[in-house]
Amino acid sequence: MVQPPSLAEFIALQQALEQARLDQKQAEQAVQALRGELRMTQAERDLLKERLNQFKRQLFAAKSEASSQHQRDMFFNEAESLGAQAEPAREEAEDEGIEVAPHKRKKRAGRRPLDAALPREVVRHELPEDQRVCPHDGTALREIGVEASEQLDIIPQQVRVIRHERVKYACPCCDGALRLAPKPAQVIPKGLLSEGAIAWVATAKYLDGLPLYRQSVLLGRFGGTDISRSTLSATVVRAGQSVQPVINLMRDQLLESPVVYGDETELQVLKEAGRKAQTKSYMWAQMCEGSGADATGPPIRLFAYAPGRSTALAQPLYAGMRGGSALMTDGYEPYNAIAQTNGLVHLGCWAHCRRYFNDALQALPKDRRGPDQLSARFIDLIGQLYRVEALARQRGVGVQELHQLRQRDSVPVLAQIEALLLSHLHGVLPASLLGKALHYLSAQWSKLTRYVEDGRYPIDNNPCENAIRPFVVGRRNWLFSDTVAGANASANLYSLLQTCQVNGIDGYRYLRELLIALPKASTADDYEALLPWRLTSRA
Repeated sequence: MVQPPSLAEFIALQQALEQARLDQKQAEQAVQALRGELRMTQAERDLLKERLNQFKRQLFAAKSEASSQHQRDMFFNEAESLGAQAEPAREEAEDEGIEVAPHKRKKRAGRRPLDAALPREVVRHELPEDQRVCPHDGTALREIGVEASEQLDIIPQQVRVIRHERVKYACPCCDGALRLAPKPAQVIPKGLLSEGAIAWVATAKYLDGLPLYRQSVLLGRFGGTDISRSTLSATVVRAGQSVQPVINLMRDQLLESPVVYGDETELQVLKEAGRKAQTKSYMWAQMCEGSGADATGPPIRLFAYAPGRSTALAQPLYAGMRGGSALMTDGYEPYNAIAQTNGLVHLGCWAHCRRYFNDALQALPKDRRGPDQLSARFIDLIGQLYRVEALARQRGVGVQELHQLRQRDSVPVLAQIEALLLSHLHGVLPASLLGKALHYLSAQWSKLTRYVEDGRYPIDNNPCENAIRPFVVGRRNWLFSDTVAGANASANLYSLLQTCQVNGIDGYRYLRELLIALPKASTADDYEALLPWRLTSRA
């Protein structure tokens, strides 16, 4: 017969049971803690893998944002692809093709003719005298025409010296009438380089991306002239400083425009008071597609140097912009303060937004980049917004019709994007690339949707990024500016040459004429006449 436990044994059993329960609870808590740590570790691992894939793509992958040929066609070439479907190109319509069994082969297009405006040297090739006889009856052959072909020839740069001789005059009877013919005023008095040479150096550096040390080598090679880089640099700085009045007039005209684009990029200046050579400085870019209050004036591109990227440094660039005008930028915070201070309509950039989602999509393994991915769904919807813009450009619609098209076709797509955003904003890890894309879209939403309110408003800031691209390409070659004066001079010369380029003006020709005319200008009207679109039209 089993004896019942004593009171002491019963108490001991109760204590053991309680301890077992406590140990089990602690074990469960430990397991939960380990599971939480595991989830954190897995999340950190996924973030690091995503970041690694992003860096790999930046280093080794193509820079295009299109993830497939279909996406590239639909997003970047909507007008071209849709136009091809609507109407065949003229060349294809006129080229019916020649039937050659068992397939159809098109006629080969001939070589594109060389520019008729180029100077031509005629080299005439004739038969020797003894071959100008008919082999059948001995009759002398007569000329009945020529068969012509053309080749492009290049003459290397020619360096010459302009010798200025100032004639002296004196009275033969006394010494009181000695006179010297005046020398025309120059933008750099007693400068070594002529206005044409300065224009060539500036154009080669700021349009062709040719650093001054390479230009010095070239001058020595085809001109036999030893001109140091420091001489070229000092000349460019003086020339860039001299054009400041023209830059000021261009800025005044740009700030009157109804839509102004803004962006900035890095620049290194080696010698700046109180700053290390490795400190980042910035080149700020501003542009408009049409200047003046009614945007009917010529497009303008402007660059300005600043030692930093703060709101205080950017504010002066936009001081004087008319209230109610639109400012198109990326999501950089100081632009918000600029728009608020000046009473501007602040527009967001859909290209930047799409870039975030594209980065998130490309960070995934290739087998997971399907159309069902959330980032791919956002990219497809953004592509629909751009398709509306492409069709409008293809049709050449006006401002009012573009506004109506956006209200009819773009507003419903925006509603879909917003619904998709709200349903996933808090379900994705914020530190992930997709989380960053969603939070960028959420933070910029009011600015991103504002473009549908007016047909004059652009959908993105791509034109300004395209205006910055020549500066970025040049920076890869000349790397840095030595001084602040050099950075400011570079900004001025970039502004003039890029404005010339977007207006279809020969930058070299304009700079040469400008540098010749600048010393003679003294009034506001004189400087107005030196603006790129006025000086070249007058010449």
